Amino acid sequence: MTHDYITTYSGIRFNPTAPEPDGICITDIAHALSLLCRGNGHVQRFFSVGQHCIHCALEAEARNLPPRLCLACLLHDGAEAYLSDITRPVKKHLHNYAGYEQTLLDMIYRKYLGSTLAPDEEQIVKHIDDDMLYFDLRDLLKEPVPEPEPVMCSTFTYEVIPFAETEQTYLELFHRWYPA
Repeated sequence: MTHDYITTYSGIRFNPTAPEPDGICITDIAHALSLLCRGNGHVQRFFSVGQHCIHCALEAEARNLPPRLCLACLLHDGAEAYLSDITRPVKKHLHNYAGYEQTLLDMIYRKYLGSTLAPDEEQIVKHIDDDMLYFDLRDLLKEPVPEPEPVMCSTFTYEVIPFAETEQTYLELFHRWYPA
């Protein structure tokens, strides 16, 4: 039996290829991202997409960016809660995937930020994501990185953190910056 939906952590039937904004739930995003491993699991130790998003958001805060951009950094991989984490080398060849991912991400941003990101905001979030990727590659994959080491404003760790703690931290940061 096949379905056109996934059943989320909170019990919502959600179709990732035809999403509805009402089906997007921050607790589902926080839970799923806390359990998804970065690098498709090819890392030295477990490190979740949720932890990565937390690192990005705290880096944005340490750079004195406005709460909207801190929240955008926290949410920037939110579509992966519904689609999974696809590695960059594969993602660039899955053209339909990129469209689904962007549709979902835009929907998440509209729901929690009130709008999609402006081009300059997208650049800032991407820059922080790429800066963090440098350390992910170096510390989690032991991959030599030819680019110069980015200057970071926050301190972060790659220790294994229980998923429930990552989920709780994600939700706490969300509520810190969400303009409810």
